[in-house]
Amino acid sequence: MLSFLGPVEAPAQRARPAAPATQGGVIQRIAIEGNQRIDESTIRSYMLVSPGDPFSEDRLDRSLKSLFATGLFEDVSLRRDGATLTVHVVENPIVNRIAFEGNSKLSDDVLRPELQLRPRAVFTPQLAQADRQRLLDLYARRGRYAARVEPKIIKLDQNRVDVVFEITEGDATLISRVNFVGNHAFSDSRLKEVISSREEAWWRFLSSSDTLDPDRLNFDRELLRRFYLKNGYADVEITSSTAELAPDRSAFFVTYTINEGERYQIGKIEIDSQLRNLDGADLLPEVMFSEGDWYDGELVDRSATRIQDAVQSRGYAFVEVRPRVNRNREEHKIDLRFDVGEGPRVFVERIDITGNVRTQDKVIRREFSLAEGDAFSAAQVRRTRQRLEDLGYFNTTDISVTQGSAADRAILTTRVEEKATGELTIGGGYGTDAGLLASVGLRERNLLGSGVDAQINTTLAQRRSQIDVSVTDPYFLDRNLVAGVDLFHIRRDNQDTSSYSERRTGFALRVGYAFNDHLRQSWNYTLSSRNVYDIDDDASLAIREQEGTTLLSQLGQTLTLDYRDSRIDPTDGWVIRLGTDFAGLGGDVKYLRTRLDGAYYFPLERFLGDPAYVLALSAGGGYLWNWGGEKDERIVDRFFLGGDNLRGFEIGGAGPRDVATGDSLGGRLLWTQSTELRFPLPFSSDLGLTGRAFVDVGSLSQLSVPDGVDLRDEASPRVGAGVGISWKSPFGVVNIDLAHAVVKKSYDETQIFRFGFGTRF
Repeated sequence: MLSFLGPVEAPAQRARPAAPATQGGVIQRIAIEGNQRIDESTIRSYMLVSPGDPFSEDRLDRSLKSLFATGLFEDVSLRRDGATLTVHVVENPIVNRIAFEGNSKLSDDVLRPELQLRPRAVFTPQLAQADRQRLLDLYARRGRYAARVEPKIIKLDQNRVDVVFEITEGDATLISRVNFVGNHAFSDSRLKEVISSREEAWWRFLSSSDTLDPDRLNFDRELLRRFYLKNGYADVEITSSTAELAPDRSAFFVTYTINEGERYQIGKIEIDSQLRNLDGADLLPEVMFSEGDWYDGELVDRSATRIQDAVQSRGYAFVEVRPRVNRNREEHKIDLRFDVGEGPRVFVERIDITGNVRTQDKVIRREFSLAEGDAFSAAQVRRTRQRLEDLGYFNTTDISVTQGSAADRAILTTRVEEKATGELTIGGGYGTDAGLLASVGLRERNLLGSGVDAQINTTLAQRRSQIDVSVTDPYFLDRNLVAGVDLFHIRRDNQDTSSYSERRTGFALRVGYAFNDHLRQSWNYTLSSRNVYDIDDDASLAIREQEGTTLLSQLGQTLTLDYRDSRIDPTDGWVIRLGTDFAGLGGDVKYLRTRLDGAYYFPLERFLGDPAYVLALSAGGGYLWNWGGEKDERIVDRFFLGGDNLRGFEIGGAGPRDVATGDSLGGRLLWTQSTELRFPLPFSSDLGLTGRAFVDVGSLSQLSVPDGVDLRDEASPRVGAGVGISWKSPFGVVNIDLAHAVVKKSYDETQIFRFGFGTRF
């Protein structure tokens, strides 16, 4: 029969040196009884007496404790039979099996590694209680402080037991309220936006920010400290962060205690250069604040970094910039002096890379802006980290610097945490451009860890369908060459704008190279068959005469000068692109099309105190020259204005038009300009919502058409203005724009509401 016992309790240790507790005499023999699995020699090895030793009460007592300390025995007793010492033991049982009951939030595979008990190991109540506490700690780390764990045993034959952990997981214990004590300059609601911990809310079911995490509390203290330093409170102290558990263990109440101190303004700003032929006054433009501004500790550090980078760019390899702070507590001002001097001469001894299980070492090393033996440069290390992050292969990237074999040698250790780079996407959505759409794609951005990007995508939509296959090697032949090939088949339904449909089938070959970290160029050759078909009977004559198939043979290049802080999500810097397409190397069409685009990103953090405020200015222009004659000019090669490049107007809604038929005809001269303010919305950042306000200006003109076309071709600019929201939802990015055509022509087609949605799962 199996017997079921209740909760395990550790039995009291019973040290019973029976009748012969008296001193005197010599142990002639040690007898062992009660043991089943454990050899007598093993038991004797734990004792502190042996035959020939006297009967000593102290040594017998220590022997008894030594046997208990092994954890092998449930009970041990000693007794004296004349000159014989008899040791009676009751062995602890052996664990046959370990099971969990009642767990659903955490699987057995998650719980089992936390246990010290193992099958075929010795069972002790102490180990069972220790494992119980480990499981409770594990649930607490997952926010379930109300969880209960009870270890129970089922006795089996041959002194074996099954151990069952009965678990009541309970509800998650979330942060119910966040309080601040000592804050006067900022309200509780403002400080709640600063910290990463959040009060529980129904929309946070995909986030863990409302779960109590001691590490997050410490991080919140640092965030609060930085926030106050950023706003002039140089003496701020975050004295404590405490979490109080409700009596029913259903919620936490988190309290941060703050000593704000006084607020300081910037006083005098000086740069003291100790380098030969370098005047400190020349470096003042690198300082990111002015006299009279509120003190910002973060901007002080960033200014020191900018000064160091500027000095190194002038040929000084070893530079050290130290900001000196002098508080004037009476006037509440801080004078700043940046000491610029020669830093220690340090060279890179070795570059180590860890954490890359799949990505090849060379894929990471080729992104480094410095090599072994080069002079160490903190700016180059930062640039390298950004380049690695821009790859998109890693969740985290960290480059640490340690001393090498000598004081002037540095070891760079790069630690990366890889993420999945393969994507199987099945999606659907709606866009004002394409209508209802469905897509299927397969992509591997880091094929076999080599950095090669290979993908195949298919999109089916109401007004656009396509399939394309693409392979790109960012370091072709292990050189500074980006090489790739594209195969594509695209169908576009332009009936709503120009009364025709279009089909393109072909391939493109690409190659590119970088001159340095900021300047790069790419070349491409495209061979494509274009078919203009399904033309309405009442379409414009300028469209009907272009029905049929043409072959495009085109050579193009793009020259890019990029000084943005990030290629993925830029908030600072600028970029300029010059693109040129030359058609006529065979094929049916001959033209030269050129385009110049640029964008400038200006962070408003200095003025508004939030890095989410960014002013983005962009502009572009293009021209199409036909050198094969006007009859060879094709509508599929022209520029169109409206939609993405001029919000407030439909795609092709502005520019040259046959007003008799309403068809948009495109143009040869295009220019656009956009001013956009990006800002955070007054919602939790967990929602992934950002806002924007914009003004778009553009013009499209210069079109030649056959006689009989009622053409309106005016170069006067059109203007659209509006606001928009982007939502990084769990199901994809949703973009909504409301725009008004402020300046337009009577024949232009406008669009007030613009919506785009896509999802991948």
